[in-house]
Amino acid sequence: MDFKDYQKYKWFITNSGKLVIGGKSAEQNEALLKKITSLKKEKIIMHTEEPGSPFAIILTDKKHSPSDLEETAIFTASFSRAWRSGKKKAVVDIFSSKQIFKTSSMKIGTWGVKSIIKRISVPLALVLTKQKGKLRAIPEISINPKDAVLLKISPGKIDKTKMLPQIQALLPKISKEEILSALPSGGIKVVK
Repeated sequence: MDFKDYQKYKWFITNSGKLVIGGKSAEQNEALLKKITSLKKEKIIMHTEEPGSPFAIILTDKKHSPSDLEETAIFTASFSRAWRSGKKKAVVDIFSSKQIFKTSSMKIGTWGVKSIIKRISVPLALVLTKQKGKLRAIPEISINPKDAVLLKISPGKIDKTKMLPQIQALLPKISKEEILSALPSGGIKVVK
């Protein structure tokens, strides 16, 4: 599958080496799902039970593990409105690309799902690390032994732009732009 442009999306690599991507906006979610459905290959897709999350897709033709599903669910929930709301947990729906549909009356970024494969509740918590040379905010269970955990974060009361000086003091070799791009929207708390 050709997703050479994956870095324009929210993305991370699972512990087993699978690429996961998700839309940063309603427009990106729309384009991403149109592309996935046009490929006619079944993919696992996730979205929070409540509105306001990326559609996250595990981009592999190989079998996925329970850990791949859990990691992707945590990623999906952490980049959702649940994080911005300061929640500690969120419910994520897991479904197949063959189960989604679009009608002309649905607004951009909104898709229907015929049936859900599974629904799970996951914690909202991420770690900052480098993947493919870029700073990524990923589930801690996605960390490989060769990756270094640079910082642990969870939803907080202080907006990420106001937290930037504190985070930059802890990660002085990483630019402000790269830090802001990696973090979820909303408040951040650095976990010690």
